[in-house]
Amino acid sequence: MSDFDILRELLKKEALVEIEEGYYGKKMIKLHEPKCADNESYTVEIQQIPTDTVVIKTDKFPPPLDIFNKIKGVRKRADFVIITQTAIKQKPKNLIIFIELKRGKTDLEASIIQQLKGAQCVIAYCRSIGQVFWQQPDFLNPDKYEYRFVSIRNINVNKKPTFHLNPDGVHNRPERMLKITSPNHLQFKQLVGVV
Repeated sequence: MSDFDILRELLKKEALVEIEEGYYGKKMIKLHEPKCADNESYTVEIQQIPTDTVVIKTDKFPPPLDIFNKIKGVRKRADFVIITQTAIKQKPKNLIIFIELKRGKTDLEASIIQQLKGAQCVIAYCRSIGQVFWQQPDFLNPDKYEYRFVSIRNINVNKKPTFHLNPDGVHNRPERMLKITSPNHLQFKQLVGVV
């Protein structure tokens, strides 16, 4: 069984984002956050999603309030995780992309990093379930996936999107996240660093 088949079997439909038909027969997703403190919901569309993709609403995973102390942000999770297989510059790649959405501007960098790390832990938990219950020792093996971390901010602001990539290189750790502000129309390749 492929990782994608196991994920679709393991996860409830409510925890997944539906992949839709986009422009010109390409696939797309809508990352939707329901009403929050200011009573406004928001959505980010990402076009040209690869066919082999599972998108998980990781904030559906309940915070472990009764197990863990409120320390170092261990109870937090980012909003979404995209697990996909694609080709970048003609090379096949398996990617896991962790995404946190923020409607407005924010300087809560440390909090976003904690949320991205928390989503990593949700995926590690799923990995353990696949390895133990499906008896697939290579399920979501970090050696066969590249990680990307993305913060999308200032949603619903009608400006040209801005991309802030860490000057040290690719955004493969929460502390080096790609920061996207004012996203109107995002392409999948922009999330992985191919702008």
